[in-house]
Amino acid sequence: MLNVAQNVGFGDKCCSIAVYIGNQPPMEQYQELNQLTTLSSGDIANIVQHCGNGWRKVFNVYAKLLYSLDTELFSFKKLAPTWQEYRDSFLLQAHSNTALLFNAPILSSHNQTAFSHEKVIHIIMGKTYAKSLVNSQLLTAPLTWLDEEFAINQQESVIVCPYFDYRQLSNIKIVRLAALMKSVR
Repeated sequence: MLNVAQNVGFGDKCCSIAVYIGNQPPMEQYQELNQLTTLSSGDIANIVQHCGNGWRKVFNVYAKLLYSLDTELFSFKKLAPTWQEYRDSFLLQAHSNTALLFNAPILSSHNQTAFSHEKVIHIIMGKTYAKSLVNSQLLTAPLTWLDEEFAINQQESVIVCPYFDYRQLSNIKIVRLAALMKSVR
C-alpha cells in the first residue's frame, strides 16, 4: 500500500504498480492536487482533450504496458478484451492496482500492498527525471544502469525506463520493461 498522505497523483492507494512522472496535467483542477485521487470513467478522455497528444501517449503506453504483462503474475489483461478498453474502464480508477504519481517515489523495504503479499513496482518515467530525483536526493535507492535507458534496483522494486511515448518506449522496449517488472515481482 502506498503512503497516501505523501503521494500526489491519480490512481489506487492499494496499487501494485506505481508510475512516476515529472509533470502533471496542466488543468486547473489538478494544479492544486495534494493527494492521491482515483479517476472515474471519462476522466482520461477529458485530460487528453484538454492537455493534448502527450498525455494521450502517456495513458496509452501505460495501458499497453499493463496489457502486455504476463497474465500468470498480473491480471490486468483479464479485465478487458483490448488495452484501449482497459485504459478507458480501469486504468487509475478505484481498485485498479495502478497509480500515476507526480511526486518522488516513497520507498520502503517492506513495500507491499495492503491486501496481498505483492511488492509495489515503482516505475520512473525517463532517465532525465530519474537523474534529477537522484541529484536532488529525492531518490536514494542505488540504481544499476542496464544501458542508456533502463535502470533497476531489485531490492526496492524500482525501474527506470524511457518516457511513456511511442518513440521513446516502443513496443520492443515495452516487452523489455515487462520482463524487468516480472523480475522484481
